[in-house]
Amino acid sequence: MPTETNSIQQPTSGNSVSDLVDALLEAARYDDLDDVISLYSLGVSLNAQDSQGRTALHMAAANGHVDIVEYLIRNGVDVNTSNTEKNTPLHWACLNGKKEVVRALILAGANVSLLNSYERTPMDEAVARGEMDVVDAINAVVAQAELQGVGVF
Repeated sequence: MPTETNSIQQPTSGNSVSDLVDALLEAARYDDLDDVISLYSLGVSLNAQDSQGRTALHMAAANGHVDIVEYLIRNGVDVNTSNTEKNTPLHWACLNGKKEVVRALILAGANVSLLNSYERTPMDEAVARGEMDVVDAINAVVAQAELQGVGVF
């Protein structure tokens, strides 16, 4: 497995680093796993961030693309990375009611108690949006993780 950095090993001809990062985030946002894999094979870091600190994991999490989320996790992305507003992918999944993504992120080690720049945890964001199914999902997966001996933060 390649070591993750925020740089690209070898940009393709005619493409700037920021263009390739934007393409990765767009592929994750629009559920294009083939493009995510292709860009990764070109050396684009799966942890790469755009100018607002967003990553492919943020985009996939916000849009409920579980397959991409799981691919990114398997390939070592930082599940607790934050954007410029200190929102993690878990914050975004909670804000958008993406229960399956919430489950995958927590089981992969996403911190449920990180505060964003508004001093809100992911669960706080779910409650603020009325996403009570997400609150239930968080409670269920945290209980499951604890029963399995997986530490949840």
